[in-house]
Amino acid sequence: MLASSTTPPPTFDGWLIEPKWDGVRAVVTIHDGTVSIASRLGNDVTGGYPELAALAEALGGRSAVLDGEIVAFDERTGRPSFQRLQRRMHVRSPGGQLRRDVPVQLLVFDVLWLDGELVATLPQTERRKVLEDLALDGPSWHTSPLIPPAPADELLAACREVGMEGYVAKRADAPYIPGRRSSAWIKVKCIKRREFVVGGWSAGQGGRSGSIGSMAVGCWGLDPATGTSTGRLHYVGLVGSGLSQDLIRQLTEVFSRTARDSSPFAEKLVGDLHYVEPLLVAEVAYNEITEGGTLRQPSLQGFRTDLDANQVLAEDDLQTILDRRPPQVRIRQTW
Repeated sequence: MLASSTTPPPTFDGWLIEPKWDGVRAVVTIHDGTVSIASRLGNDVTGGYPELAALAEALGGRSAVLDGEIVAFDERTGRPSFQRLQRRMHVRSPGGQLRRDVPVQLLVFDVLWLDGELVATLPQTERRKVLEDLALDGPSWHTSPLIPPAPADELLAACREVGMEGYVAKRADAPYIPGRRSSAWIKVKCIKRREFVVGGWSAGQGGRSGSIGSMAVGCWGLDPATGTSTGRLHYVGLVGSGLSQDLIRQLTEVFSRTARDSSPFAEKLVGDLHYVEPLLVAEVAYNEITEGGTLRQPSLQGFRTDLDANQVLAEDDLQTILDRRPPQVRIRQTW
């Protein structure tokens, strides 16, 4: 079940509030003494997180399907760090040193199946009670806590103060609908950060002369009537900040294999770009979206292998801006 980005209700009566963890989604199955972990795309990522194998013993022989988030915390601040998690999320058989350098935690927020019984159809409050009764509290796993309800502005202020990405409001009477995005779960971010699809790159200048300077990113258009993709990839800007020399070398190889002659973007772009197949998903932080529909001061946070590029749709606020934008957009070089 996926959260929507619709406007929160005036009050949160009849809702449960949880932290929005800055990690990667994981569905964890415990059965016959073994643990298997599936990504949001359904890929088997069990080998990437061997420390979670002990969860089977912790459940004492019980069988369960759990939904949660795998998170790496910054040792200095104690806050979730998606950038730190990058070192783990792309490795399928991490060695002992990497596990010690970047330990991960599974924050469990839902239970879908338990000891042969389907729990997903129960209301959120009842599933939460089932989850809490499991008493998940181990060296690498915990039950995600609830946040006391409060006005939306106070919740955002509290999230910013402790360094959280935001919060998720879940309607107390709602069942769990696998694979569906539902307004019964609403995500609210206090940090301006989204996933975007890489559709090209621009050559660098100065210290990056002769190599990749920035990535051209965009998102698929949103059909508000159906909540599905319009099939049009919209350009939203160039991202150069956050590209290290090691990353540029890796991207150079990737882009050489995925190069294409024509632009994947719906807009007519004025400027020099090299185009690639829109397959790579980048996590980007930014200050704001301009009236022209481009990102101001974007910075690369990492790449996501747990998302399909075709699922990266514009949210309502961005789509409104894109609908007003002229069909021709000028490229503004950043590096």
